This record gives sequence, structure tokens and C-alpha cells, in this order.
Amino acid sequence: MKKVFIETYGCQMNVYDTDIVKSVLGSNGYELTESTDDADIVLLNTCSVRENANRKVHNRIHNIRHQNKKRDDLKIGILGCMATNFRKQLLKDPKLPIDFIAGPDSYKRLPQLIEEVNGSVDTENNFDVTLSEFETYSDIYPSQTGGINAWIAVMRGCDNFCTFCVVPYTRGRERSRSPQNVVDEAKRLADKGYRQITLLGQNVNSYNHEGATFAELLDKVSEVSGIERIRFTSPHPKDFPRPLLKLISDNPKVCKQIHLPLQAGNTRVLEMMNRTYSKQEYLDLVDEIRELYPNMALSTDIIVGFPTESDAEFEETVEVMEKVEYDSAFIFKYSERPQTIAKRKFPDDVPEPVKTERIVRLNKIQKQHSYQKNLAHVGEVQEILLEQDTTKRSDQECQGRNDANKIVILPKGDYHKGQFVMAEITDASPHTLRGKVVEVLQK
Repeated sequence: MKKVFIETYGCQMNVYDTDIVKSVLGSNGYELTESTDDADIVLLNTCSVRENANRKVHNRIHNIRHQNKKRDDLKIGILGCMATNFRKQLLKDPKLPIDFIAGPDSYKRLPQLIEEVNGSVDTENNFDVTLSEFETYSDIYPSQTGGINAWIAVMRGCDNFCTFCVVPYTRGRERSRSPQNVVDEAKRLADKGYRQITLLGQNVNSYNHEGATFAELLDKVSEVSGIERIRFTSPHPKDFPRPLLKLISDNPKVCKQIHLPLQAGNTRVLEMMNRTYSKQEYLDLVDEIRELYPNMALSTDIIVGFPTESDAEFEETVEVMEKVEYDSAFIFKYSERPQTIAKRKFPDDVPEPVKTERIVRLNKIQKQHSYQKNLAHVGEVQEILLEQDTTKRSDQECQGRNDANKIVILPKGDYHKGQFVMAEITDASPHTLRGKVVEVLQK
């Protein structure tokens, strides 16, 4: 029996795909191992969104080869977005000692690829990076084990073609699983003890299966007994019809937290990004969300230093941040990615020191907003789903999350991971809340 070690980089979709790979290989007689030392095959499931992710993978490949330099039989395969985006470079580079590659839609062929590479030293044809118009892996249940939250990919691919993003080229066009198929997976997860699920897609709220909308899917999943919380990621601001917003607001199982990527606060820059909404349309959406649910927790993504972004245009991003006051934000410097429209059409002309200055400023603003948002929770009694029986800092504390997806640290007591408790929030920092348990719920 061949042993396989898998390492995952990048987004949550990659984590989900790794669980699919584990299921595919497990059903074909492969054994999973937690170390490269006793592995016959090493698989690196890669990300191609940012340049740093590529460097990490290159360094990791050389590190694995160096640690196992006496093992000529060890095979290394590259999976995921790098496989699709850098196929030629990966296979032709003599300094990169890999044996085969497989793209995100080719994981069912992995057993065959591994057999082929074990029978040949020629790597010319040891790849499959075909992008499918139909593959959703709806016939494979990922091997998720040992958690509180489970992920369900309800769709794959993306049709948005934001000019900075490589995902449509590495994961193909949008296709959705049937609502019943998603509900069946949710039921299986509930039977395994999961209390929370997160519906996953590159643009999850553009889900559409034979006319069924994302709001209808959310409603059906919320009826699954045993699942008490439902989250979803990542949405696009263009796909928030009022019925969806109303369902999020009204359905008690759907968490009151929305990730609402801004990317930039200036309409001209948004047009260059092909985001399909203006600054004002984005702010109007925020107003509509807060009209329906005033305390909705909002998070966002922002890119600083997109090509030609001026100081004045950057100030509009600051203005949006000050108006919205996000609970949290993921802020990145723009970097060119191969195959993207921005790489082909726009010069990366914002100097690196300017990008650094902008990201430092936005992070400072966001830290203050996060602290003020968290401070406002002090004195509230909130429902917490316990996720860890200890924390990194103390075995006398446990950790959970509230409905808004914020980490809450609690003293240990007669409760454990997977339970719901009511806790009074007693203290706050920009990143966490602290509290004390006032009731253990029987859910």
C-alpha cells in the first residue's frame, strides 16, 4: 500500500479539495501519512493568487528533495492552481524536481497519474490540467474529520474575470451542484457531529442550478437537523438581491456576518478591476444590509496600489473604510499575476514604498475599527460555539466563536468543544473577545 503525504496552501477551496483528494486516493487503496519521511508520494495542493505562495511551494519542493535525497523512489506531485497556471514552467524547469501535476478538475485521475509516473521516468505526459465545464465532484464526499465547522463547496469556477484575478483561468467557469446534493452532504456532516457548515465557492452567491438561487439553497440547508449555524464565503457585491439579504437577516441559523469585498474605493479603479459596481453602489448595498439588520458584522478585502491608482483615489478607499467601519479586513498589496488581464494591459506603476505606506495606513485604521466594534460587545450575552478545549496560550482557557465569527476566549469549565454556551463578554481587543460562561445550552 502506497503512503501519501498531502500539504495544502492558499484558500479554503484548496483545503476542501485536499479532502476530496484524500477520499479519491483512500478509495483506491492509498494510505495517508502525516510525514514526508515515510511517504511514497508527496502532493502539494497549491495556490497561485499571490507571488509569495508560488515562492513557498518552490522552496518546499527543494526542501523535501533535500531531506529525502537518498530516496530515488519518492514522487512529488503538484496539484491546484499552480498546476494549471504554470504547467509548462513546472514540467520544463530542470531545477524543479517534480514528477507530475494535476489541476483542480483532474483529481479523479490522480490514481492513474501516480501509476503512470511510477512506471516511467518520462514526465512529458504526466499531467492533467484540463478545465471542465461540468465537474463539481458531487459524487465524492470529502474526508472531513474531527472539526466543528465543515465546508461544502456548492459550486466551482468563476465567471467574473476581475482583471487582477487568475481564478477563472485556473479553476474554469462557474458550475453549481444541485440543491439536493448539497443538502445530502449537509445531512451526512450533521450525522458525523458537525454543528456548523460553511457553504463555499469562488463567488458563492451567484450559485444557480436549474433556476435554484443561493437564497433558496441557504433556506434548504437551514432545514437540516443538527446543523445549527450556516456561514458562506466568498460572495461578490453584485450578487446580493434583496431576497438573499432578507433571508440572511431573518433565518436564525444563517450567521449575521457577511464578507463584502470592496477591493478599491474609487469607481475608476473599480472599473479597471472589472468589479461591475461603483463606489456609490457598494455603499448603497451596505446601507441596505444595515437597514435590514443594523448589527450585521461586515468584513472585506482591499487591494492597495492597483495600477494607476493615484493618491486621491486611494483616499476614497480610506473614505469608504471610515464610512463602513468594517469588523475586519484583509488588505493586500497589488502584485502582477500571469495570465490576468491586468498583467497584460496595465503597467504595475505604483512604487513599492507607496504600496507599503498605503497598506500600513489601512491596517492602522482597521485595527482601530476592529477594536471599537469589539469593545461595543462588552456587557452583551452572546451565544458561542466552542471550537477548542484549550488555547495556544493556556490550557486553562477554551475558545469559540460568536455569530459574527469573532473569536471568544473563555475560562475552562464543565463544557467542551462542540457545545453551545451563553457567555457574557467582559473584555475586548482588536482581534478577540473575552467572556465568562453564564449558561450551557442543550442543543
